[in-house]
Amino acid sequence: MMNQNISPKEIVAELDQYIVGQQVAKKSVAVALRNRYRRLQLDEKMQQEVTPKNILMIGPTGVGKTEIARRLAKIVKAPFVKVEATKFTEVGYVGRDVESMVRDLVENAIQIVQKEQYSNVRSKAEKKANRRLAKVLVPGIKKEQKQSSGNPYEQMMNMFNTMQKTEEPKEELTDEIRVNRQTIFEQLERGVLDNREVTIEIDEPKTQMPMMNNGLEQMGIDLNETLGSLKPKKKIERTVTVKEARELLIQEESSKLVNEADINSEALRLAESSGIIFIDEIDKVTSKSQQSGEVSREGVQRDILPIVEGSQVNTKYGALQTDHILFIASGAFHLSKPSDLIPELQGRFPIRVELDDLTAEDFVKILKEPNNALIKQYVALLATEHVEVTFTLEAIERLAAIAYQVNRDTDNIGARRLHTILEKLLEDLLFEASDMQMAEITITEAYVDDKLSDIAMNEDLSRYIL
Repeated sequence: MMNQNISPKEIVAELDQYIVGQQVAKKSVAVALRNRYRRLQLDEKMQQEVTPKNILMIGPTGVGKTEIARRLAKIVKAPFVKVEATKFTEVGYVGRDVESMVRDLVENAIQIVQKEQYSNVRSKAEKKANRRLAKVLVPGIKKEQKQSSGNPYEQMMNMFNTMQKTEEPKEELTDEIRVNRQTIFEQLERGVLDNREVTIEIDEPKTQMPMMNNGLEQMGIDLNETLGSLKPKKKIERTVTVKEARELLIQEESSKLVNEADINSEALRLAESSGIIFIDEIDKVTSKSQQSGEVSREGVQRDILPIVEGSQVNTKYGALQTDHILFIASGAFHLSKPSDLIPELQGRFPIRVELDDLTAEDFVKILKEPNNALIKQYVALLATEHVEVTFTLEAIERLAAIAYQVNRDTDNIGARRLHTILEKLLEDLLFEASDMQMAEITITEAYVDDKLSDIAMNEDLSRYIL
């Protein structure tokens, strides 16, 4: 599952496919990640002594801080959660308590472990799902239910048993039904019936009522689950294609084939040893950023401190130690500086990385090079309408220059400016594309100037439009 045995150079090479520049930041996170793998190779006693070197990223919005952390977690398939420091409030105020970030991390770890365990039993679950589908497509002859006696107590007990009962009703099978079911089962195995519609019964999905958990969240108690276990399981009917039905039933059958306690235990261990928590907007909880009427931001820092230092947090799956979770904090620090954080918290983020402002050359690379480059995305979107779009290098350079200029003259929002500018540039084309037949469009520098130069030159317009 985990892919921690990956060298720092390989990590940076992976990040380079999605994030332009910021080599210093990439190198720092790659080393921090590799150190976690090194720690796990030590003997158990030494492992407890080696703690992660948490990272503080400093830089304006839109330069890649969040993307670096998110991609990092994907590379090693580690539990990852992103939180905004401004969402939390000091203990005693109404709002989320800081321990909820750890509980969110455990939920993410549960999903990772569950996905892996389900994939291990998929072939068995698929056979069981196809058997269930065959029964639906070739129904048996239902047996008559026994009439209940007139005894009120017996009637009440029968009603209770019916509510609790989850097994399938009894049915009679003839030789013809058995042969037909086997034929249908073989067709299902080959995917012949995938586009056929079928009505199936599945367990009703769990619904969350967040307001009910506010008082109990800190104790690791999930009131939704407690109340849900008291209610009988409900079935709901869904009419879907056989292909969709198979996936729904595979999920149900997989849950029966795995041990939930094992998943919970493994997820806690995974979150403890490999979890990454990304705390964004850490600069907004410094005293310098505090505005009148706000709750104590310093109090939020003091609440975050024990979690980063290492403490035990109660979750509904069990207690979790935060000592070896990697914390990556980030902030623009426009109105404040890292030294405005309380000294104890500063000391828990020993690695400081300053991310560079993006240049016009960086914007050119962002538009062209990454695997998820914006231009590649728009070209692919328009290709679905059979419209072939090509960007000349001069057009890309002009777009980059406009983005850089607008960032410099208004607010610097980094690479996010490219989203706004490209959307404005292609607005008419995206509107008309569905009515164009097999068109070929070349976006030139003149086209870019025609659509954007007037807006870019007028500072008032660019503030509102770009």
